[in-house]
Amino acid sequence: MTFRRLTGPDDPAVVTLAELHMACVDEGAFMSFKKPLARDNAIRYWTKVADRCSSGQSAVLVAEDERGLIGTVTLVLAMPDNQQHRAELVKLMVASRSRGTGLGLKLLRAAEALAVELGRTLLVLDTVTGSAAEGMYERHGWTRVGEIPSYAQGPDGVLEPATIFYRLLP
Repeated sequence: MTFRRLTGPDDPAVVTLAELHMACVDEGAFMSFKKPLARDNAIRYWTKVADRCSSGQSAVLVAEDERGLIGTVTLVLAMPDNQQHRAELVKLMVASRSRGTGLGLKLLRAAEALAVELGRTLLVLDTVTGSAAEGMYERHGWTRVGEIPSYAQGPDGVLEPATIFYRLLP
């Protein structure tokens, strides 16, 4: 398995990121879209994210093995002038064939290391309350801030609560 950064809109991973995103939404993950996530919408979304990578507004880590893309995580770096010390961690996704292998934690740690490399000392995120992801963040050094009811619609359109976390980095 290798990790690399998404380079820009012409990176071939844009299409496979869109496919992973579609699969995760279809499987019930809260990933900013409701079911069904159309391929065109997913590709458009990831093309915009890749464009933000080109301009330094975001950084996307892609995990790949010999069979292709197996996971990703994004750091949103575009922050106001007085918040250049922080980033938001979003879209941590693992392909179904790689779940249960520890890849989620490896992506999380790689994103934290990249944030430090980029001069960020604080990461924040939100996740679905009661999800497996919530437990992962709690077990691995993230601090729970609290819960917001009716934060976002899930893939089936139902409003669900989110838990907010932060992590101070060295």
